[in-house]
Amino acid sequence: MKMETPTQNIQHLTKQNWDKANALLLKKTLSEFAHELLIVPVLKSDNLYSISSPDKTVEYTFKASILALNHWSIAIESIKKTKNGIESPLRLLEFIIEFKDHLGIGESLLPTYLEEITSTLYSTAYKIANEKYNSKDLLDLDYQIIEHAMTEGHPCFVANSGKNGFNIDDFAAFSPEANAPVQLLWLAGHRSKATFTAIETLDYQKVLQQELDAETISRFENVLQSQNLNVEDYYFFPVHPWQWFNKLALIFAPDVAEAHLICLGYGKDEYSAQQSIRTFFNISSPEKFYAKTALSVINMGFMRGLSPYYMESTPAITEWVANLVENDAYLQQKGFTLLGEVATLGYRNFLYEPLGRSIPHNKMLATLWRESPIPKLSKNQKIMTMAALLHVDQSGNSFVSELIKESGISAKLWVKSYLNAYLSPLLHCFYQHEMVFMPHGENLILVLENHVPLKAIMKDITEEVMVFNGEIPLPEKVKRIHINMKEPLKVLCLFNDVFQFYFRFLSAILAESKTLSEEDFWSCVADCITQYQEDQPHLKEQFKKYNLFVSEFDACCLNRLQLRNNKQMLDLADPIESLQFVGKLKNPVAAFIPVV
Repeated sequence: MKMETPTQNIQHLTKQNWDKANALLLKKTLSEFAHELLIVPVLKSDNLYSISSPDKTVEYTFKASILALNHWSIAIESIKKTKNGIESPLRLLEFIIEFKDHLGIGESLLPTYLEEITSTLYSTAYKIANEKYNSKDLLDLDYQIIEHAMTEGHPCFVANSGKNGFNIDDFAAFSPEANAPVQLLWLAGHRSKATFTAIETLDYQKVLQQELDAETISRFENVLQSQNLNVEDYYFFPVHPWQWFNKLALIFAPDVAEAHLICLGYGKDEYSAQQSIRTFFNISSPEKFYAKTALSVINMGFMRGLSPYYMESTPAITEWVANLVENDAYLQQKGFTLLGEVATLGYRNFLYEPLGRSIPHNKMLATLWRESPIPKLSKNQKIMTMAALLHVDQSGNSFVSELIKESGISAKLWVKSYLNAYLSPLLHCFYQHEMVFMPHGENLILVLENHVPLKAIMKDITEEVMVFNGEIPLPEKVKRIHINMKEPLKVLCLFNDVFQFYFRFLSAILAESKTLSEEDFWSCVADCITQYQEDQPHLKEQFKKYNLFVSEFDACCLNRLQLRNNKQMLDLADPIESLQFVGKLKNPVAAFIPVV
């Protein structure tokens, strides 16, 4: 087959865009690798630092300020590279190869890591070429426009936008950056291999009738009837179109041939791929469910599959966690809510199952339906991904600074309101229930009124939630969320996931934009913790046991994790043991320890 327009989807690959993408990502790489002690820059003079390659032929110099939590704030225009004394262009791929011995990445893994770095550069160049709105423009735009204006990806990981498996046309059709409307493909799975599970108030027919109109259901039923198949023997469910064309029709060919798996055609609704790549928001009917689909593409060290075995327990976990949150007076007072993962469909491949349930081939075919946040909003409320607070446009203006200006209140008051919505519920979940989420920017939706954060909605619950307290009775299907974690590691879920992986960046952006000083930001965090402790005196022993005012804590290093094994960063059977802790970070709230 002849490709008619082989260059149509690479218009963003110009030298100008490539130079800028390399400079942006090299700045991030220098900052994060210095933060993780993978490289040790040497101070030459007055904020000017340098690093040299192991063979001493290449030197990078840059100006930097070292902020709280060993965060390297680097001036992008100051980064210079010389090779044998001659100035050279900034190229991230060359940097990775020049410093590979420092980075400790194995020779066999290096090509795959370079591929993911290249994919991240490709994505960054695309975003540079296609920026539609600056930070000020975004203030009055809606949830999905803000979602797709985000350019950073995960703030810690350097290789964070890889989509190994997509070709250039797939990138244009399915990547969150491109934001092309997508119609999902629907399949019928035979009930001997497909399992539908839902929360108590939902059943298969309710989900089907909400997600598809009567005409489409009839059309799909006709496909089965035309093949003399009984509709009652099948479940209908959506899949990612890429997954069907690239994986399912081939790997599940026996199921297709034996009519266990039937392709029904496209649904009518248009969806938008979210930052998490395999989750879709319904833009035709925003009140309908998100659809999360298996996608056999490597992104940030993981094949983005969905386990049909995990899907069977997902609604039960949703109900258990939601019940806990809804019956907790403090969490209700804070307005803290969840987007329930309310229904699932898992399709098992009995041929591959004996080879191990955790292999990628057994995570290729499943669907999860998640609640939409839209029905949860009141009239004057708007929502945005919390990742937006770390967004800086191409002119260098931060979105959070524009939000604060527009709110009409002081930066300190704004941050206090934000912490009340975000940090207070996380503290309560940890200290009252010994329960933690994965509360990074992309996993959280902020509800705002008059540009001020009011409350938080947590998503991506069931794959991320952990309960440490072994004495809490859990139903059989919920038991997988109980994690036996060593005592000293528990509080690190707050220190690392919240302080290091999120507040470190937010504080830096506020300080760099002269919106709020570091000292003021961390004093607000300390005030939030102190206020929570005063509100919950019955947890006094827990506060001593898991002390958030200690002078330092162990640093979890995410890039080290990816460099060690970029094909599968974590052993999903024992993720805690896979973590990489190197060095200690000075705790910025320790300076504000409350007087008892």
